[in-house]
Amino acid sequence: MSERFLELIDISKIYPGVTALDRVSFSVSRGEVIGLVGENGAGKSTLMRVLGGVTEPSGGTIRIDGVARASLTVAEAIKAGIAFVHQELNLFDNLDVAGNIFIGREPLHAGPLKLIDRKRLRAQVRPLLERLAVDFEADRLVAELSLAQRQLVEIMKALSLDARLVIMDEPTSSLTLTETDRLLQVIDGLKAQGVSVIFITHRLNEVKRCADRAVVLRDGRVVGALAREAIAPATLIRLMIGRDLKSLYIPPASPPGDRVLDIVEVRTATYPDRAVSLSVRRGEILGLAGLVGSGRTELARAVFGIDPLRGGSIRLEGEPIRIAEPSAAIERGIYLVPEDRKRSGLLLDFSIAENISLPDLASYARGMLVQTAAEVQNARRQRERLNIRTPDVMTAVGTLSGGNQQKVVLAKWLSMRPRLLIFDEPTRGIDVGAKQDIYQLLRRLADAGVAILMISSDMEEVIGVSDRIAVMHEGAISGFLERNQFSEHNVLELAVGHTV
Repeated sequence: MSERFLELIDISKIYPGVTALDRVSFSVSRGEVIGLVGENGAGKSTLMRVLGGVTEPSGGTIRIDGVARASLTVAEAIKAGIAFVHQELNLFDNLDVAGNIFIGREPLHAGPLKLIDRKRLRAQVRPLLERLAVDFEADRLVAELSLAQRQLVEIMKALSLDARLVIMDEPTSSLTLTETDRLLQVIDGLKAQGVSVIFITHRLNEVKRCADRAVVLRDGRVVGALAREAIAPATLIRLMIGRDLKSLYIPPASPPGDRVLDIVEVRTATYPDRAVSLSVRRGEILGLAGLVGSGRTELARAVFGIDPLRGGSIRLEGEPIRIAEPSAAIERGIYLVPEDRKRSGLLLDFSIAENISLPDLASYARGMLVQTAAEVQNARRQRERLNIRTPDVMTAVGTLSGGNQQKVVLAKWLSMRPRLLIFDEPTRGIDVGAKQDIYQLLRRLADAGVAILMISSDMEEVIGVSDRIAVMHEGAISGFLERNQFSEHNVLELAVGHTV
């Protein structure tokens, strides 16, 4: 790394009654990777909007290449080489890779028609493809790309603007482990080429893997800046929330009871030749671990009736049941909190109250009309019960943070007295403080007698929250772990198909 490229000095942003940023200062050197972490509401997004020229700061100085200014416009930020890769990707599925990268800046043929010069366009894209060593061509439709490949297109779009600083907002939140490794390798490559990166993530192990320094925000202030050798998830959490990691997890109040769910030799479409057998008991949190692609989500979808069984049987409290569709599971008190809450768990344009009542509309209806007052009353009870942070239950769910959206998904099912709750990646993309709320809720539900099957790729979460762990490998259970056997080593051994 060489000289400083960017310095933020005492940046403040004050809204009426709220100090979003309070004299934030840090610097970025050329070819340096900064991990920027903090809970939702800590000020990360506001700070990045200031840096991108979207928000004008209330005070402070931005210094780029030694030149100081009070604020930036969007055009000035782009000219300075600052580019963003947002969590919600901004690509057009019906255009190819080249068209997306240079949209609005395509080279044109001479003449009155101003047609796009496809040959020159491909020539402009080729160095970017080679620079990131991607495995797709310039004429590939974006609709045909995986999520990880789309992330790379966004990065190439940033580099096509001669970006010297690329800001990545939660770039791995929806990626598999393999795709995440590939993206982190790309970040290493950008660093080697002298491009700086600000990496915003809730996955703290990734900060340790790729960042040269970590900057921690809390309540709009910088509360810590750690050199590479000092970065550790436990240290980051302590700075983010002011307490240790262990305080997030709550031990069970009592031993589990009788078996609620028995999965017997179940086969799914993904692994039709492999069978899964496991049981979940009343008051138990059974963690389901395994590598991405091991068949965990497919098992959850089959139990909930989204996908058909290819063999085996399911018993609920000892009684054989047939679940051909989700409505059959819901009738029996089996509920799924899906991996992708935005696409599969919520209607983002609907209000909190409408989302909560949706699976059980008959309970809120008189004749053919839904009683809004009853919806609102129940939603307010759930808001207090789950600490959903919103002043109004008629607020659209799409405006909430990830953690509060997850609580709305839970509120929807808790209104209906669950017997078995299946959580698929319950805390993906939410901050540490919201995670603690979810963990406390899981434990309260278990203590109240609900059986919980929790699928998670977060090793610390699986070990910290579960009462027992089942590990899947290539469509089958490779082993079970009791509490006295919990360790990352044992989970990983079973996840790759070895014995413990």
